[in-house]
Amino acid sequence: MILYHGSSIIVQNPDIRHSRTKVDFGKGFYTTPLYEQAEKWCEKFKRIGENGIISKYNFDETAYNNVKVLKFNDYSEEWLDFILSCRRGTDSSDYDIVIGGVANDKVFNTVELYFDHLIDKKEAINRLRYEKPNFQVCFRSQTVIDKYLIFEGSDEL
Repeated sequence: MILYHGSSIIVQNPDIRHSRTKVDFGKGFYTTPLYEQAEKWCEKFKRIGENGIISKYNFDETAYNNVKVLKFNDYSEEWLDFILSCRRGTDSSDYDIVIGGVANDKVFNTVELYFDHLIDKKEAINRLRYEKPNFQVCFRSQTVIDKYLIFEGSDEL
């Protein structure tokens, strides 16, 4: 499977030690099979005058048989609970790979409304169901990255 990562630099050797915490699926290296999604991730760098670079990887899907994977097929209560746990910094799970929807700006606004108790979980899920699908694969284990993710090249936008 081909995966992409949007950044301001070429990321030939992903290293999760440099990853942010308190993001959608916790600390990890974020990729997507959607080139357009990686382009969107580059937009934030281009807006501040930096390069927009999409790194391309070949992911060996046999990893799914050998590592601990959490996959969300849609926006659900379980997805929302996991996002909230990761964004609060309280996630203690040991998943190697987490797969699911991206909490984009519109999704994040819904999550914030829920955090602030302005809407309940049912309303949050209802709002999220109408968002355009997007997709991310978060590698939370350096060992998995090193073994199953092979750099193939990059494109400068």
